[in-house]
Amino acid sequence: MTNPMEGKWALILGASSGFGEAIALKLSKCGMNIAGVHLDRKATLPHVEEIQNKIKDAGRKADFFNINAADPEKRESVLDQLEVLSGGPGEIRVFVHSLAFGTLGRYFPPEGRGINQNQLNMTLDVMAHSLVYWVQGLISRKLMGEGGRIFAMTSAGGHRVWPSYGPVSAAKAALESHIRQIALELAPMGITANSIQAGVTETPALAKIPGHEEMVASAKRGNPSGRLTTPQDVADAIAVLALPGTHWMTGNVIRVDGGEDITG
Repeated sequence: MTNPMEGKWALILGASSGFGEAIALKLSKCGMNIAGVHLDRKATLPHVEEIQNKIKDAGRKADFFNINAADPEKRESVLDQLEVLSGGPGEIRVFVHSLAFGTLGRYFPPEGRGINQNQLNMTLDVMAHSLVYWVQGLISRKLMGEGGRIFAMTSAGGHRVWPSYGPVSAAKAALESHIRQIALELAPMGITANSIQAGVTETPALAKIPGHEEMVASAKRGNPSGRLTTPQDVADAIAVLALPGTHWMTGNVIRVDGGEDITG
């Protein structure tokens, strides 16, 4: 049986850690070449190189770009390069938006000033609106066509509250809305778009949330599966969802959380 992923490309935003890293490694084992977009300083670049080497050891191509994914000029430059690297129209089968860069804080803190306009706009732009711009670039260049799969990483924060999570929660809600609109408009092209709602997962992004220890403890107590979600859980799910048999699943928020959200 022919492997539908063999030799195709996956473009992953946020490919150097957490969910993005796990998804990149999993999809490479499924036969895909990986284009990874990440933003790392010198100290963490050796880990990025390790990820690329693992992908290459699996016999796949790995082209990573250390840029700000929300920068319009940088985005266009990467997409231009992907036209050459991928080898032609429709060669990018999977696109994953897994950007976790934004402002955390209260709108009305007991002391001091709350979240300001620039911080809120930046969080929404990076963690939500950039999804639309990257997909527009893929479609306008015909890099993704029939059979394409678009995934955006969301969280329970898209419909729940946490004292310091306001800007990110707003971004997740907007992200899910963008996915629904993308699903609607790209359905005639045979491209699906879904939000992936992971459970609480110990990633570098989680560690930055004030009070995350309580989130972890609560998830461990309440998850009917008896543990936290792992990046590998999410990567395994996306590998399945990228297969042709999921062509009628689009516009959804798909929970990959071991049942965590149903007990909250």
